[in-house]
Amino acid sequence: MKNRNHGCMDMVRIAAGQINPIIGDFEGNCRKMETIATRAKEAGCQLVVFPELAVSGYPPRDLLERPSFITDNLSAVAHLMESIQGIAVLLGYVEQNGERGENNLYNSAMLFEDGRVIHTVRKRLLPTYDVFDERRYFAPGHESVPVMWHGLRLGITICEDMWNDKEVFASRKYRVDPVADLCDKGADLLINISASPFHAGKPAFRERLIASVATRYQVPILYVNQVGGNDSLLFDGASLGFNKDGELAARADSFVEELLIFDPMGDASQHIAEAPECIEASVYQALVMGTRDYVTKCGFKKAVIGLSGGIDSALTLAIAAEALGAENVTAVFMPSEYTSSDNDEDTRSQAKHLGCPYHVVPIAPMFDAFLGASETFSREEHGITEQNIQARVRGTLLMALSNKTGALVLTTGNKSELAVGYCTLYGDMNGGLALISDLPKTLVWEVSRYINRGGETIPWRVIDKTPSAELRPDQSDQDELPPYEILDAILHAYVEEVKSPAEIVALGFDAAVVADVVRRVEINEYKRQQAAPGLRVTAKAFGYGRRYPIAKRIVS
Repeated sequence: MKNRNHGCMDMVRIAAGQINPIIGDFEGNCRKMETIATRAKEAGCQLVVFPELAVSGYPPRDLLERPSFITDNLSAVAHLMESIQGIAVLLGYVEQNGERGENNLYNSAMLFEDGRVIHTVRKRLLPTYDVFDERRYFAPGHESVPVMWHGLRLGITICEDMWNDKEVFASRKYRVDPVADLCDKGADLLINISASPFHAGKPAFRERLIASVATRYQVPILYVNQVGGNDSLLFDGASLGFNKDGELAARADSFVEELLIFDPMGDASQHIAEAPECIEASVYQALVMGTRDYVTKCGFKKAVIGLSGGIDSALTLAIAAEALGAENVTAVFMPSEYTSSDNDEDTRSQAKHLGCPYHVVPIAPMFDAFLGASETFSREEHGITEQNIQARVRGTLLMALSNKTGALVLTTGNKSELAVGYCTLYGDMNGGLALISDLPKTLVWEVSRYINRGGETIPWRVIDKTPSAELRPDQSDQDELPPYEILDAILHAYVEEVKSPAEIVALGFDAAVVADVVRRVEINEYKRQQAAPGLRVTAKAFGYGRRYPIAKRIVS
């Protein structure tokens, strides 16, 4: 192992600029970085570090195919090089590949100071799994070499470049390890710029990974992560600094923008933010941030929700009120003849407690009109058709209110329902954002109880009651589905762990139940591909991270 130049680090203070960019908002993103750089310089820092693709925002996806997008990105970098003086800057941007091959772009990091480019690093490990498809756009870099800066050998990596450690990953996706290459060449300090999406449990794993690398190579590490919501992806920030012994020296707050100052030697007093206290806390904070960012980045200011008296819509309302301000979230109660009086009381109570505007629109007259429109429909033979009509009446009302007021409709279905098709196209699936669509029903209850830890934000009766769609007399979800504890365990094994039905049965589940759940998952792909975008909080969400065909034979 090379001798580390720890003496030079005594004089270095580095700032992590944990920012929340908007994809394609080059002017706004530049302003954020200029402001953070000024604050970092005033705090006595010699270097400020920004996340992966901070200039454009991550992930830009097929915007990268537009020549003007690349040109605007390069112009923004040139502007920053001119406008930020007196402090070195490391940032992520899109670099053009001079070879002009099939992939003529690099996902790159540039280190510059006082208008002069010091070093450029190109991301070597380009992920193509789950929500990532970087090989579609970028060519990989070919080498990892430290750069000398102020007497220090900096080893710079970009996000996935750190996620191939042979001591941590039993099965590695790549043949090369950029971190090992840099440390073998004598890097004194490792810096990783990232846009690492959040899912439950990932922040703790990330810390273990970085601590392990720091300890093995006896080198300090600064990890700088993007924060904010970009469509379905939520980025938690939680930027980190570890000393050479793998001890946590600095941690930024999660789910907010922050300037974090890191002393690589760990001698100065540094900020170590508290991590979210539990999985439910991190999921709740992620959903609040993701809802706020999706609504506002898409140009909306208000939202509207169909509040039914059930736990899903109650949780959706609580999250939206926290994200957007209660005065900006309208709750609409749409009772039918099958709606219980408890739901009337509970919806009024929650809306009043939160301070949300509340409207009651009975759907009985409209439902009756539909039933009378054709002799095909029947109140006496009340089946799935008549249940779906009620859901579609409600969906039409909510979309009409959205058109009239400019508020975004938030759908209220959870992951368990979406998985097995226990939802109605053009009814309760109507809307612009499905904010709890990646929460299994059991997690819906857990997050709701977490929210109520300090008071009754969600009426306890709503949390404790037996789930029902209330679309026919005496209806219960368990009339058609297994108990949610069993359903969610099977879905976790099948969707997130990609186990076969036989493997799931071997875990102790009833074979007939497993077969029915798998059948429901597979035949309802067409519904999910028409659903509103959802916010990803698990390791495998429905959406563009799970790309299944609609027309297929059920996979065994």
